[in-house]
Amino acid sequence: MNDSMKKLGECLLAGNEEEIRRLTREALQGGISPQRVLDEGMRPAMEELGERFSRGTAYLPELLLAAETMKAGMEVLEPAIVRDGLAPTATLLLGTVEGDIHDIGKNLVKMMCQGSGFKIIDLDVNVSAERFLQVYREKKPDLVGLSALLTSTMGEMERVIQKIRRADPKARFLVGGAPIRQEFADRIKADGYAPDAAAAVKAARRIVGK
Repeated sequence: MNDSMKKLGECLLAGNEEEIRRLTREALQGGISPQRVLDEGMRPAMEELGERFSRGTAYLPELLLAAETMKAGMEVLEPAIVRDGLAPTATLLLGTVEGDIHDIGKNLVKMMCQGSGFKIIDLDVNVSAERFLQVYREKKPDLVGLSALLTSTMGEMERVIQKIRRADPKARFLVGGAPIRQEFADRIKADGYAPDAAAAVKAARRIVGK
C-alpha cells in the first residue's frame, strides 16, 4: 500500500470528510484507479474498524462517523467508477421492513457493503413486502438485505422472504437488527444473519460467493 492510500485510510478513520474528498481527488488525478482507491484505501480502513467494533474495542459513534466520511469519499469516487465501467461485486437490495422506521444499522450496512464493492439499491425504511417484490422483479439483485429493530416487525421479514421466494425460489436473503438472532434467521429460511455491519459485509460476500 502506498503512502497516499495509507493516508486516505487514516483520514477515513479520523472522520475528516473534507480531507477525504481532497485525498480521493488527488489519488484519481495522480492516476490511481478508483478500484485501487477502494481496495487499498477505503476498504481496509473500514474492515479494520469493523473488526474492532466486533471485538468491542470500537464503538457505534466511531462507526457512524467513518461511514459518513466514507460516503463523502464515495461521492468523489463514484463518477470515476461509472466512467471506468467498473462492474460491482454484486447487487444488494436493502431496506428496513414495514412498520419500522429505524435506519442507523441499515445505513451502516449500506456504506460498508458499498465500500466492499456492492452496488446498493436502498429502499429506505418502512418498506412493504409488496415493494420489496416489485423492486426485486425490476432489478434482479443478487441479495436482499432486511433490517428490523422492533420485535413487532420481525414477522415482516418472513413475509418478505416468502413473497419473493414464491416469485424466485433462488432468491437469497441476509437479515439483521437488534432483536434478530441466528435461530430466527434459520426459522424464516434466510441465507445469512449478521449481528452488526462488519459481520454483514462478510456474510453478504459469502452468500454471493465473492
